[in-house]
Amino acid sequence: MGRHGAGKTTTLLSIMGIQPPLQGSILFQDREIAGLPSWTIAHRGIGLVPENRRLFPELTVQENLEVASKATQKGYNLETAYADFPELIDLRNRQARHLSGGQQQMLTIARTLMGNPRMLLMDEPTEGLAPILVQRTAEILDRLVSRGYTLLITGQNIAFALELANRIYIIDTGKIRWDGTIEQLNSNPEIVVKYLAVSTLK
Repeated sequence: MGRHGAGKTTTLLSIMGIQPPLQGSILFQDREIAGLPSWTIAHRGIGLVPENRRLFPELTVQENLEVASKATQKGYNLETAYADFPELIDLRNRQARHLSGGQQQMLTIARTLMGNPRMLLMDEPTEGLAPILVQRTAEILDRLVSRGYTLLITGQNIAFALELANRIYIIDTGKIRWDGTIEQLNSNPEIVVKYLAVSTLK
């Protein structure tokens, strides 16, 4: 968590190899990935759900899913995607550019899952979504966690973070300024005021 410009997106892009770090180390499953090309990092099991979604606007919903598919015997596939995101079933032949913001977000998450990652990096997944869609997103992500996915989510929505997170990291000017559990954050409201510029956790 952190304010705009704190370094949240840069952190995710560095992990994904899109904007390699100038120094330091990034370990994933005890293996160094800093400086590797993004396709190699994706192959090792990390998927990115970018804030700007980056869908293929001229492709249909189903084509966007198929182009990201990583074939495995028991992996995530079209059937799984439509089961997780039933909103997309009737839209499967519609071009991505004609979807609403919420529909595009569902498609972006589903497309990333089609690559069968073990860890999802999610950049501001609730940005610009109506409250009902924020709750729907929370339900989807909670289900993914229950299946064993690891999620690293950036954002400023405190209520969303408190509902989902096991651990919070607060970043400011590119540095981790505080980290701890939800319980620890609740007992340190001054941290929220100082770094997130809000006066309450509620």
